[in-house]
Amino acid sequence: MKRSWIVAALGLAVAFPPAAAGQGAAATGDVTAISVLPSPGSAVVVVDVRGAVNIKDFTLVGPPRLVIDVEGARLKIPGVLYDEMNRGGILGIRYSQFRPDVVRVVLELEYLRDYELEYVDEAIRIAFSTDQFFPAWSSGEPPVMASLVRESPVENVAAPAGSTNLAQVVQQQADRITVTWDSASIADVMAGFAEFSGRSILLGQTDPLFIWAEIKDQPWDVALNEVLNVNGLVAEEDPATGIISIMSMEALAIRDTLEQRQTVIMQINFKRATGMVPVLLATMEQRGGRVIADSLTNQLIITDAISRIDEDTALVRQLDIPTPQVSIQAKLIFVDRTSIEQLGVQYDLGNSKHFFNRLVQRPDPSSFVGIDTDGDGVDDALVAEDTFNPNINVIDLGGNALAAIGNASAILPSPALELIFSTAIGNFNLTAFVSALQEVQLADLQAEPLITTADNTEAQILVGERTPIRVIDAGAQTQTGAGNAGPVATIEFEETGIRLKVTPHVTNTGQVLMRLTAENSSIREAPSDIGFTLQTQLATNEILVNDGETMVIAGLTVTQVTVAKSGIPFLVDLPIVGRLFGFTSRREQRRDLLILVTPTVVYDPRNLGGR
Repeated sequence: MKRSWIVAALGLAVAFPPAAAGQGAAATGDVTAISVLPSPGSAVVVVDVRGAVNIKDFTLVGPPRLVIDVEGARLKIPGVLYDEMNRGGILGIRYSQFRPDVVRVVLELEYLRDYELEYVDEAIRIAFSTDQFFPAWSSGEPPVMASLVRESPVENVAAPAGSTNLAQVVQQQADRITVTWDSASIADVMAGFAEFSGRSILLGQTDPLFIWAEIKDQPWDVALNEVLNVNGLVAEEDPATGIISIMSMEALAIRDTLEQRQTVIMQINFKRATGMVPVLLATMEQRGGRVIADSLTNQLIITDAISRIDEDTALVRQLDIPTPQVSIQAKLIFVDRTSIEQLGVQYDLGNSKHFFNRLVQRPDPSSFVGIDTDGDGVDDALVAEDTFNPNINVIDLGGNALAAIGNASAILPSPALELIFSTAIGNFNLTAFVSALQEVQLADLQAEPLITTADNTEAQILVGERTPIRVIDAGAQTQTGAGNAGPVATIEFEETGIRLKVTPHVTNTGQVLMRLTAENSSIREAPSDIGFTLQTQLATNEILVNDGETMVIAGLTVTQVTVAKSGIPFLVDLPIVGRLFGFTSRREQRRDLLILVTPTVVYDPRNLGGR
């Protein structure tokens, strides 16, 4: 009796109790083989059993798995390991004697999805929907290669386009053949295959060929394919009559160029038609096929041989599939901290007749004028006008005066504290200037750009400005109205700001592989005459991140400390009091950069059962 259920991959368990077996019964059946076979539109896992058994199935996550428990059975399969090939979303197969009366089969899946399970005719069949073409696998014998027979029209089979041999058709379990050829003609070999298989095989015009081969217990279609491949021949079957035609690759190419042409128009839904043209032309150029893309309607106009047009349309359907959409959120944190400490002391010592006219301005000696105090017409005294000249220094060489100046050229710009101390020492004036500054600058920039793009499609976002920069080319000169030559100045625009550029790829495991570039740039005025400097923090990386996981892709801390000291020799180096005899400046600049990225798959057609 045939029983079949369609079970959604939600962790439900379904039992198939045959009439002859009960729950917890002793092992009365055997599991003899496990196979993975392609079928039109699906991948089918077949578990061969003998005897009465119970079937239970359930799913697990992390990683996604489908578990089949065959109750009341013993394992009769040799220890053949799965070859780890992805067959329609099936990544691995494990089986063991889980309990004395339970054989457990575990299917490791690419992701959880709907499946159909049925138990009939001593076989458990689990079918997954897929358009992928793959070679079969079996635990009981070597993998069955491509079959010669098309079991269904091309439009129902996702066969690889551009193939000229029978590896593109549905695989089957053919009768096995053992044969030896010693210098047999190709005609005799094809006649032997026709007699053994009961098929009609037509041999076209080929160069004389002789076959030396020994084949032992292989499916006849596999053996035929290998014989043809090593001798440069291909086989094609007429879907209407079932006749298999054998010809050389050169003859096949000539036939394709002479065959009547057919034109079809295909609407492209998920890709750009212009981007698919090079792929199609690569498979059609040898036979003279043509492809034209209409960018206005996003359609492809395909012209090819009638026998090949179905392969072309099947390839287009394989390429025109929805792709995952990925949202990438990045967080860029930039912290710039600058600490400045400056202290300076200047000294001036002198009198009215002996001084340096630099720190404390004194009257210019040339500005003194005479005054008649008693009215007799004769100047009795000299009086200085309020005139100060910083370039006039008065030095009395009589040896009875002293003048000194300390740290006169040291200047602290924009000090926060300015202190002046002055005292009279006899006929001398001592003046001290104290300047002090402590400054802390903190710049904290945080940017969180968010961008969504399709799988394998580059996207970028820029938040900033385009700054005009004047560029002078001294080598290029132009004539002015007066006939004089001058340099040429041009304006260039530099883009600055927060830039995020990313190309994501959603892997078969659900992770996101990203090529990512994050940049923060700004223009600052240069201290010299070159104009501007472009400051940039840039991180370029390629990382693999789980869906929804946040990862730090860049972290950098740069600390720069600059200390400058100038002053009176020997005195400035004294401990503790040395700072009173000079100027000291300490500047510490610390830059921190942190970049985090979080990818999220917002749409994945695989989780919706595909197309």
